[in-house]
Amino acid sequence: MNHISFVIPGLDRIGGAESQMILLAKGLSQRGWRVSVVALSGEGGNEATKLLASGITFVSLEMLKGLADPRGWVRFNRWLRQQTPDVVHAHLPHAAWMARWSRLAAPSRVVIDTLHSSSTGTRGRKFGYQISNWLTDQVTAVSHAVADAHHAVHMATDIVVIPNGIDTETWRPDVAVRESLRHGLSLEDKFLWFAAGRLDPVKDYPTLLAAMAQLPKCSQLVVAGSGPLEPQLHQLSRDLAIESRVRFIGFEPDVKRWMRAADAFVLSSQWEGLPIALLEAAACGLPAVATDVPGTRDAVVDGETGLLVPKADAKALAAAMDHVMQSTPIDRRTMGERARQRVVNCFSLESVLNHWEALYTDLLQRNRKPSRRAS
Repeated sequence: MNHISFVIPGLDRIGGAESQMILLAKGLSQRGWRVSVVALSGEGGNEATKLLASGITFVSLEMLKGLADPRGWVRFNRWLRQQTPDVVHAHLPHAAWMARWSRLAAPSRVVIDTLHSSSTGTRGRKFGYQISNWLTDQVTAVSHAVADAHHAVHMATDIVVIPNGIDTETWRPDVAVRESLRHGLSLEDKFLWFAAGRLDPVKDYPTLLAAMAQLPKCSQLVVAGSGPLEPQLHQLSRDLAIESRVRFIGFEPDVKRWMRAADAFVLSSQWEGLPIALLEAAACGLPAVATDVPGTRDAVVDGETGLLVPKADAKALAAAMDHVMQSTPIDRRTMGERARQRVVNCFSLESVLNHWEALYTDLLQRNRKPSRRAS
C-alpha cells in the first residue's frame, strides 16, 4: 500500500486549499492509499477529528514561529524517517518549502507541491521557490491562470495543471432544503445572493457591499466567512444603509444549505486560484456573478454559466447582479443547469482523483528509491 503524506500550514482555519486537501486525502484513502496529514502548526480542530475518524493519520508539528521554529524541522524530519511516505505532497508556500528542504535530511521518493493562488506574493516568496525548485519532483497548479502567473515570474518552469475537484453528488440542488430555509427566514419574496469566503482584503467585500446598495430592496445578501475585516464590513453596511439586507453569518460549517437556498452566487475577489466556493455553487445549480480575474475565468463561462465583471467596479458588479435578478426564473435555472453540467464535466472529484493518481504513479515509477533531490 502506497503511503502519501499531505503537508499543510494548518487546519484550524479552513479555506479553499485546506478544503481541497481534505477532499483529496479522504478520496485517496477510500481508494486504498495509506494517507497522513501533517500540519505545521495548530491542533487541527474538528477537521483533524474527522480525518482521524476516516482512518487518516493527523500530526501537528506544533510550530510556534513559522518556519523559523527549529523544533518543527526536527519533528518533521524525524517523522519522515520513521514513516517513510512514498509521496510528500505539500500545499501552500510554507508547507512547500518545509517539504522541499526537509528532503536533504530525510530523503523522499517523491515530493510535490501545489500552487493555489494566482498571487505570486513578495520577492521573498519568489526567491524561496526559485532556489528550492531542484528539491521538488513536480509543481502543480489548480488552474491555468495560477500556472501562468508563476511561470511569468520564473517561480517554476514545469507546472502541471490539475484543477480543484468537487463531489458533485454531495453538492447538488435540493428543493426541499431550499424551501425550508427560505420559509424559516421569510425569504419567499426576496432575491437571495450568497457569498462565501474569508473576510480578507483579497475578497473585496467593500465593493460587493457598495454594489448591494445600488440594487432593489428586494435583494438580500448572506456572507459566510470570518476574518479581520468583519467589524469594518459591519460598519460599512450601516454607513450604506443596507444593514437590514446584509447578513454576516461568520464561519459556517454547512454552506451547502445556503447555496441550495440562494438564487445566485456572487464573488468580488481581487484575485483567485480556482475558487472552490464558486465551483460548489455551480454544482448546486446557481448562476454566478464574479469578477473577471485569473482563476474565476477557469470557473465561469461568461454569459453561459454566469457573468464576469471588472474587479473593484461596484457599478459594473451591481449592473450584472441586477441583470441576473431581472432575468426570468427559467433563464436563471437554465444558466444554473449549465453551470452544474460544466462542473460535472470538468471538475468532478472522481476525475480529479484519477489525474492525481496518474501523476503519483508516474513519479513513483521514475523514482524507485528515496533521494535528496528531484529526479
